[in-house]
Amino acid sequence: MTKLICQRILLKLSGEALMSETGGSIDAEIIKRLALEIKELCHTGLQVGLVIGGGNILRGAQKASEGLNRVTSDQMGMLATVINSLAMQDALESVGQSARVMSALKINQVCEEYIRRKAVGYLEKGQVVIFAAGIGNPFFTTDTAASLRAIEIDAQLMIKATKVKGVYSSDPNKDSNAVFYPRLTYNEAIDQRLSVMDTTALVLCHDHDLPMRIMNIFEPGALMRLMKGEDIGSFIERGQDK
Repeated sequence: MTKLICQRILLKLSGEALMSETGGSIDAEIIKRLALEIKELCHTGLQVGLVIGGGNILRGAQKASEGLNRVTSDQMGMLATVINSLAMQDALESVGQSARVMSALKINQVCEEYIRRKAVGYLEKGQVVIFAAGIGNPFFTTDTAASLRAIEIDAQLMIKATKVKGVYSSDPNKDSNAVFYPRLTYNEAIDQRLSVMDTTALVLCHDHDLPMRIMNIFEPGALMRLMKGEDIGSFIERGQDK
């Protein structure tokens, strides 16, 4: 069995990561490639929890800014994450990897309700557990849901998969002078207002001493190299402020 840096992770994917270049909400080739990489991780013995955003379908905060009630718009956003989670479950099963979708909202005809003990049991059996519908409440992002679920399942590492190398001082696609941060603490990320995750998610990780890795999900094989110990992307930890 391959030697890995940890036994259990929580992988956070943005909904936009599933989009096609032509604007389609879910690209079949992209989601299959991701499913194959996750399957490869599972075959090494790694236990994988997964949270997927819903921004490729609908952003609750954006709809609220357009005049829709914020609670209603956030509930719509939660349902968007369920759609993405079901798509990922299907992609994983199509490549031979068992997966379960567990929702914070009760929609039992579509997927099962989130129960921590059952989720951990599935992980221990080698199944990917996809946590859908955020935390089931409005006003909380899927970043916060990822941090919370990672803590609940005792993940040793949270990985936020993005379209860039890691954490920068500003958007590197818009600012050629953006500074890359290979390592930093949660307090530094919060104090400098870096666009890593929302503050609630960062505080949760800080308070529970959960390390995080920010990396480019579109670099083929990067996930496996990371789990084998390669220094990829940006690493965030609690640091000396314990």
